[in-house]
Amino acid sequence: MQIFTDTNFQFIKVRKTGYMISGALIVLSIISLILHGGPKYNIDFTGGTLVHLKFEQPVKIEELRKALSTHGYGEAEIKHFGSEDEVAIRAGLQRTAEELSTKMEEVIREAIPDNKFEVQRVEKVGPKIGQELVFDTLKAIGWAMLLILLYIMWRFEFKFSVGAVAALAHDIIITLGVFSIFDIEISSPIIAAILTIVGYSLNDTIVVYDRIRENLKTTKRNLDQLAETVNFSINETLSRTIITSGTTLLVVIVLYFFGGEVLRSFALALIVGIVIGTYSSIFVASPIVVDWNTKKA
Repeated sequence: MQIFTDTNFQFIKVRKTGYMISGALIVLSIISLILHGGPKYNIDFTGGTLVHLKFEQPVKIEELRKALSTHGYGEAEIKHFGSEDEVAIRAGLQRTAEELSTKMEEVIREAIPDNKFEVQRVEKVGPKIGQELVFDTLKAIGWAMLLILLYIMWRFEFKFSVGAVAALAHDIIITLGVFSIFDIEISSPIIAAILTIVGYSLNDTIVVYDRIRENLKTTKRNLDQLAETVNFSINETLSRTIITSGTTLLVVIVLYFFGGEVLRSFALALIVGIVIGTYSSIFVASPIVVDWNTKKA
């Protein structure tokens, strides 16, 4: 299926504009992360206690928050868990699991006597486990970057691997920046989404790179023809990129609006990642191949 046929968009000619946009987004993301003291981690990484309650009837978050705030639990995070009759309450390490599962229950029963509830689960994560999760996450992303670099060096050339890794770093930093700007917590599902973004963006980049390599076999490798070949290759794969990214994006948007509170942050990470990943394959990874040769020349 071809949405675009015989296109000749001059992506390479406007690559400096693309670099400026990417640079601005990266700087904005880094500034936001610095001002916020890094990513905002949730209980999975910082440690704390989670209580999952199931009510007989739908319950309003504002009603619960007001009741808990008047009894000294204003710092607790309260959100619906899947449906409006289920609620997840998260508190930091200063609150023990026993306190949350007993005193907080009494406060809620007193504030909402007509809506009975049951405690579905109580989970506690220690700070040491949270730190280990952060370290393991960074290690996983680091190993992924290194293996990607080696794989693309083996399958293509070093200049291709530099472009691919630069694009992946670009995608991850901007995604984290978006979460930092909107003050959204980083949880285990978000990390899973970021790793998914790495794979998705890489796949899109590899498709473009593969077409560039095939087209380079039939052209001379001077700088002018290299730029033309890269631009032609991007245009050749443009329909495939739009169809793949577009259909995936539609599904994730539906998940964001109708998947419930629990999946909303996960879906948001994928939405940002798909958009930024598609952009970086065209305006970051591919242009770097051209500019790498320009510098060598």
